[in-house]
Amino acid sequence: MMQSVIIIPALNEERAIGGVVRSVIAQADRVIVVDNGSTDATAACAREAGAEIIHVDRPGYGRACLAGVAAAKDAELIVFMDGDGADNPDDLSALIAPILSGKMDFVVGSRLRGETETGALTFAQRAGNRLATGLMRLLWNGAFTDLGPFRAITHSAYDRLDMQAPTFGWTVEMQVRALKSDLRYCEVPVSYRRRIGVSKISGTIRGVCLAGWYILGTILVEAFRPHPSENVGPNAQDAPSMRTARLGSPVLTASKRRSGSCS
Repeated sequence: MMQSVIIIPALNEERAIGGVVRSVIAQADRVIVVDNGSTDATAACAREAGAEIIHVDRPGYGRACLAGVAAAKDAELIVFMDGDGADNPDDLSALIAPILSGKMDFVVGSRLRGETETGALTFAQRAGNRLATGLMRLLWNGAFTDLGPFRAITHSAYDRLDMQAPTFGWTVEMQVRALKSDLRYCEVPVSYRRRIGVSKISGTIRGVCLAGWYILGTILVEAFRPHPSENVGPNAQDAPSMRTARLGSPVLTASKRRSGSCS
């Protein structure tokens, strides 16, 4: 059996995170919650439910994911899911099955192929998904239908992607680089529930605009940027290093937190 880790980035999710952790704690070797600067009791609730905690104070979904992977060097299988209760843990077995069977390197849970609770996906999210996946189809012949956060990848495949996106472009960067790296990938249908609390992205106009900007920007950048694996050969030392372009390594620090109530 592959050593597995579930990484859950979280920002002010004290109402949901405990239940999310408890729902998956028995299904992986490790559960890591990356507290991305929460000002509530997210970390305390996650720890109480049995998760390991990492603090990344600098905001950014991608930074949180990068930190989580950096703390899970021993894991062979990496699962990402959100901490707001929208992803259904009952879908975890189906999500990782194609990887455990050796058929796939990377699996995305497609909310559009599964059952979505009324109101769980906003019009902006659906439109953004359609545009982003359409561009991936046009530019790289991709077959994705969703940028769903519930996803799984082998550690060896993840390492080939040289992930860098520090914020909202993280999910689409992973999918584009999977296409450019010729990873074996697929989607599986997953159910999607209305989140607990207000979304930091789809719940505000600013969040929607920022997410759209970063997602489309990431796609355009990737369209003109070679994958790091192409920088090989006698002139490799002259090729610009994509790792040096990273906006700083994740900073793991203790964040300031106020007390709150866990659910």
